[in-house]
Amino acid sequence: MSLECITPIEYLKNPGQVKIAIIGLGYVGLPLAIEFAKKYDVLGFDINPDRVEELSRGEDRTREAHIEDLKQVMIARKHNLTGLHFSSDKSALKDYNIFIVTVPTPINQFKSPDLTPLLKASAMLGEVLKQNDIVIYESTVYPGCTEEDCVPVLERVSGLKYNEGFFVGYSPERINPGDKINTLTTIKKVTSGSTPAIADLVDHLYKSIIKAGTHKAPSIKVAEASKAIENAQRDVNISFVNELALIFDRMNIDTNDVLDAAGTKWNFLKYKPGLVGGHCIGVDPYYLAHKAESLGYHPEVILSGRRVNDNMGIFVANKVIKLLIQKEHKIAGAKALILGIAFKENCPDIRNTKVVDIYNELKQFGILVDVYDPWANAAEVKHEYNIIVLTELNTSNTYDAIIVAVAHNEFLNIDINKIKNDNAVVFDTKAFLSREIVDARL
Repeated sequence: MSLECITPIEYLKNPGQVKIAIIGLGYVGLPLAIEFAKKYDVLGFDINPDRVEELSRGEDRTREAHIEDLKQVMIARKHNLTGLHFSSDKSALKDYNIFIVTVPTPINQFKSPDLTPLLKASAMLGEVLKQNDIVIYESTVYPGCTEEDCVPVLERVSGLKYNEGFFVGYSPERINPGDKINTLTTIKKVTSGSTPAIADLVDHLYKSIIKAGTHKAPSIKVAEASKAIENAQRDVNISFVNELALIFDRMNIDTNDVLDAAGTKWNFLKYKPGLVGGHCIGVDPYYLAHKAESLGYHPEVILSGRRVNDNMGIFVANKVIKLLIQKEHKIAGAKALILGIAFKENCPDIRNTKVVDIYNELKQFGILVDVYDPWANAAEVKHEYNIIVLTELNTSNTYDAIIVAVAHNEFLNIDINKIKNDNAVVFDTKAFLSREIVDARL
């Protein structure tokens, strides 16, 4: 019987019938797998066997999972029809009928979308697709990507016909890494499907775990576009205050003082200046711009905002150099400490971090740079950026410049005065430290 003839409630009422495979077990896939596993039989699949082994031990390097929940759904899998187990063997996927793809969608060196992980995942799923299977994509893409890029791969590899042999849904991820308040189940979920019946089924599937409810978009393309503009909007707003920071720096005005004053008006948007990295805000606008340019439209506002935000790390580094010169430090051989390399506070996520720009710029001036981050995985930082990161701070070392790049809570416990040399420069990009001990801030 075709899924088109079954109501969502009928389909989902039998947990043993709904077998979900989550493809990709990172910041998005793992929390999703845990929540679905509380109600359904779930396979967490990742091509990285080390990641699978780690999770099978009940450990999570991303710190996104609630470890007790993870262990409970793993135990449940051994005793009943629901629960979670892990595998990196693609043959295990053959027993499942709903596939949710949460692989990364980065940009390449030319700032163009890199769909390689997405298309490889689609090709892999094409090898195991059966009649009436559903593939739901959560990875952030440009509008049209699911049906124009992914579906043809599924059709070609599986030999099945779209919306006859298999069906597709799209529900953009809204995970906010490190946020323990706005979590998966408390954020409203946008859903969509390739036919009206499949859209209903996908919507009911997510409703079964999302406490905040769902919003069923009228088409996959609308759902894709909604995700793209969420982050593009934030990017443009942050770029505005970053540009203000560049202007006010020339006026010798503290940007945060200006924002505090302007924020007394009820309708002023209280965005803060800063480094804009990460896997979403620093990437998604390029996906939207790519699609616009393929249609013959060059997006001025989106790309100008990206240019401002992409250059903030270099601005910070050069401002530190100027302050060192003003304090009569010799630049070559000066010692600098960068506090934090993750892309945001209280989170180990280093993807697309713009702190690297500060590091590289300072190094080009001949400055000796240490980076301290108690959250980041030192091996990952070394692999991704070839930077040695300190996971413990030696307070016997002192520095000519200290840059607060990330507002980790642990940094509030550091006695800055003990680790800075006489006449040292302290630059606070997050307006995080007491103003009495900083020379400049964004």
